[in-house]
Amino acid sequence: MARLRLGVLGSGAGSNMQSIVDAIAKGELDAEIAIVMSDVADAKILDRARRHGIECRYLDCSPFRTKLDGAAEMKCVEILKSAGVDTVVLAGFMRIVKAGLLGAFPNRVINIHPALLPAFPGVESWKQALDYGCKVAGVTVHFVDSGTDTGPIIVQRAVPVVEGDTPASLHARIQVEEHIAYPDALRIVASGNYRIDGRRVVIGG
Repeated sequence: MARLRLGVLGSGAGSNMQSIVDAIAKGELDAEIAIVMSDVADAKILDRARRHGIECRYLDCSPFRTKLDGAAEMKCVEILKSAGVDTVVLAGFMRIVKAGLLGAFPNRVINIHPALLPAFPGVESWKQALDYGCKVAGVTVHFVDSGTDTGPIIVQRAVPVVEGDTPASLHARIQVEEHIAYPDALRIVASGNYRIDGRRVVIGG
């Protein structure tokens, strides 16, 4: 299969994007990041992209506060297509993506979520897990569908909850696993050796 050409959307520091950059640099992932976009003008993910010489853009998503829709969605798709992107990576992108983006990249929009889905979808899932009393938390990389954190699961990694954990300490350990899980999931996608079976991705076609 041809090398993945990634478009990354993010709203924050971009540590997951950095893990992808590092995996590419080490020869562990056959991909290139064509463009990085953020809905936050001064987001650190844009600074990271600039430091690595990756094209980056601020994407004004107004008037919407929590979703990528309307003219902004159309502009996003146009920029991604113009950059030759074949796979869209959501790396801490704090907006709900809609049918326009999903339709433009069918089964090629990927998200990472800091929980073992289907448990604890939505925001601050590590805190939800801790508050619930879970013994195990984790991270999921999945294809995005029209639901909230409901798409087919590519990779999951478990993170034990230990005595004395706080939301911050648990989240920090989950992030360590995120930085392993995202490149792992993209390697599966790059291989093409998988099939989607309902809510899961089956390796080996």
